[in-house]
Amino acid sequence: MAATPLVPGPLRVGGVVGPVPAWTSLRVEQGEQARGGDWGTTAMGAADGVGFVGLGEMGAPMASHLVSWPGGLVVCDVRAEARDTLADRGARVARTPAEVALESEVVSVMVLDDEQVKEVVLGPSGILAAGRSGIVVALHSTISPRTAEQMAAMCEPRGVAVVDAPVSGGVIGAHEGRLAVLVGGEADAVERCRGPFGMWAELFVHLGPVGAGTRGKLARNLLHYASFTAAAEAQRLAEAAGVDLHDLARVVRHTDRLTGGPGMVMLRDTTEPMAPGDAWYDTLAHVRDLGEKDLALALALGNDLGVDLPLARAARRHLAEGLGVPHATPSAHSTPSAQESA
Repeated sequence: MAATPLVPGPLRVGGVVGPVPAWTSLRVEQGEQARGGDWGTTAMGAADGVGFVGLGEMGAPMASHLVSWPGGLVVCDVRAEARDTLADRGARVARTPAEVALESEVVSVMVLDDEQVKEVVLGPSGILAAGRSGIVVALHSTISPRTAEQMAAMCEPRGVAVVDAPVSGGVIGAHEGRLAVLVGGEADAVERCRGPFGMWAELFVHLGPVGAGTRGKLARNLLHYASFTAAAEAQRLAEAAGVDLHDLARVVRHTDRLTGGPGMVMLRDTTEPMAPGDAWYDTLAHVRDLGEKDLALALALGNDLGVDLPLARAARRHLAEGLGVPHATPSAHSTPSAQESA
């Protein structure tokens, strides 16, 4: 998709007010809002059935929001208890993914990994075995982008469209119907998914062709799990300093709600270095100043307490580059600690 231009307006980042990017307003016409608005001229009709294969920790709550879909819901899972819970609420139960495909215009697949996705789509009782054309298969599992592209290439000659549509927001988001869905695929197939996806997603983003949704999800998960690793390092430092870890966690969760967490610095449409006249330069240069100072102080504390902080060292080395600005002048910071020189 084309880069989103910046528009004037205030946004506070790291204590400095800067311009507001246009994406702060969700735009239905560009596929960024899952609920409400026009589903598009090629969108799926409400009378068409939907299917869901894979009723695990994420799939079951996602599918539960589709029970009220006017065209009906068909579900399939190897576990009887997972099927029965939704059947009690009105869903029809299919024995195989092929049977789901016979009764559905859009079939969602939420299974464990690449091999299970291939089995559900290509297996002897899989979706293609139904021999039905004109349907859309939505792959919600976090898999390799190549697997998504392979599934699309193998389904296309059979008249079956594939979109890769991994989700973000976890189990809580699935239960509340507030997930973000990152979608890759052809525009007409993507539009047919908008209505069903809007039953369990709050944010719908079309990132490009098949595979783009999964690439976006992997980038998002890199941030997710790298942040977990950084949290563990921060806890080691705090514990060694005698700080109560539960109290620290309360502070982190509270302030992340206020600031937006790591997403607060994801403001530009490129990772290339900025020119000094860029609209975001002064704002992100100030973030760099604060970050390099505070990371130097944390490293010095770790050095005093004998706590190794490899992620903090890497962060101090790469923060400025990541923000698109040069390092601050050496005089802006204290003398590097032994950890920083390591």
